[in-house]
Amino acid sequence: MHLDRLIAVLEAVAIAGRAISPADMQRATGIPRPTCYRLLQTLAEHHLLDEVPGGSRYLIGQRLKRIALLGQPDADVCQAAAPTLRETAINFGEAVFLSRFRDRTVEIIHVETPIDTARSFIHPGLGNRPLHACSCSKAIAAFADQAFQSDILTRPLRAYTEQTMTLPSDVEREFASIRDRGYAECVEEIEVGVSSVAAPIRIGELGVPFSVGATGPVRRFTTRHRELIGARLIKVADQIAANLQLVQAGSLS
Repeated sequence: MHLDRLIAVLEAVAIAGRAISPADMQRATGIPRPTCYRLLQTLAEHHLLDEVPGGSRYLIGQRLKRIALLGQPDADVCQAAAPTLRETAINFGEAVFLSRFRDRTVEIIHVETPIDTARSFIHPGLGNRPLHACSCSKAIAAFADQAFQSDILTRPLRAYTEQTMTLPSDVEREFASIRDRGYAECVEEIEVGVSSVAAPIRIGELGVPFSVGATGPVRRFTTRHRELIGARLIKVADQIAANLQLVQAGSLS
């Protein structure tokens, strides 16, 4: 069956862990070399494999990596990110959360809280967040493709507080600012007295399917404090990205 052979080729490339040629594929699968070449070309045309420049050698493609990552269960993603989130919550003394882009929505899927119970903190809760108003959503949406951003801006933009941006032009400018500074902010846009900061988690060439953020009271989240947290969250995001890429690599091996 043609599908069986395509799957055999993908498995052989994943197992090899290196660029593989039609000759390598023939030795690994027993499929005739001309057929190997056609299968490799077909998979490359659909970006499930990527052809290495300078020769007929192939690696696992970016599209397949994205499929594997997006297909990871929340439990596996949270397990990979939890140690870094826990350490960050302790260092910040604030609740820290991981958000995920899925089915054109952004959802908080994991929260870690500080261990110092003598100091109050704000738990953000789990679940979907508005794409135009929450830092975790904006940190992802600002780096999404233009079609998705346009879809956000053409929807009715609900006002949750007096600080919520409801004009598409304002949200569009906010997305540009986020790309410039590298993190997003939410200052009483969802709930009065509550602020948050979030940084995008970029996974190689796959885009920004996750974000990491921290939330707290506006009395502590001053402009300067948000700047400091934003800069630190960018580094935290890089660490989580590295952890998630290990998970992704494991799923393809």
